[in-house]
Amino acid sequence: MHVHFIQHESFEAPGAYLHWAVKQQHNITFSQVYQQQPLPKEIDSIDLLIILGGPQSPDSTQAEYPYFDAKSEITFIRRCLEAGKAIVGVCLGAQLIGEALSASYEHSPQKEIGVFPILLTQEGIQDDKIAHFGATLQVGHWHNDMPGLTHASKILASSAGCPRQIVRYTDLVYGFQCHMEFTPAVVSLLIDSEKDLSLQSQRHQFVQSADEIKDYDYHEMNDKLYKFLDLLASTYLKTLAKK
Repeated sequence: MHVHFIQHESFEAPGAYLHWAVKQQHNITFSQVYQQQPLPKEIDSIDLLIILGGPQSPDSTQAEYPYFDAKSEITFIRRCLEAGKAIVGVCLGAQLIGEALSASYEHSPQKEIGVFPILLTQEGIQDDKIAHFGATLQVGHWHNDMPGLTHASKILASSAGCPRQIVRYTDLVYGFQCHMEFTPAVVSLLIDSEKDLSLQSQRHQFVQSADEIKDYDYHEMNDKLYKFLDLLASTYLKTLAKK
């Protein structure tokens, strides 16, 4: 498979998503937009698109972030959707998927930074790609917003601070507001990028200290993510074989 990543910031690294793609020996390409790298002109060779997070929102302007062109990304995602590609959006990436489907993102009720449990909904427990997460799972968080919903989408998981943690848009398109890709290296980059984390942890119920975040063992959430990606890839290949 050919896996293409859209990466918005150096500190919003792919982590376990990239580890999975390397382990599976997939062909891997990047659009590192923070380095002014363009989006691909053609999508025929792409099988799985993974859109990573960032401090931006879908309505952030190029005056704020000169390298971030939300309209171009949304158009590109829409092309991949129409072509039947497998797509996973993480945090900002999940919100951009919603926008590509005409579902506007919203602010989350609570800011979440750290590791907190998500709870699977009934739809999540019945979803064949994430049922193995169990009824509840500790996962990473680093966000203020959440993805929009279409009429056909299903909320598969929520948390105490955010009601839309995992959204299924189609059988091949998933939005993860949470960060199951976290590794010690990824969280170190994020901690270094975050201003006043210690002060935020005192003011917000769902913001942990840097030490709490660094000390967590991320292997279980990573393993659960790997199985999800295996199942998503298998579904895509079966769909491709039927064409």
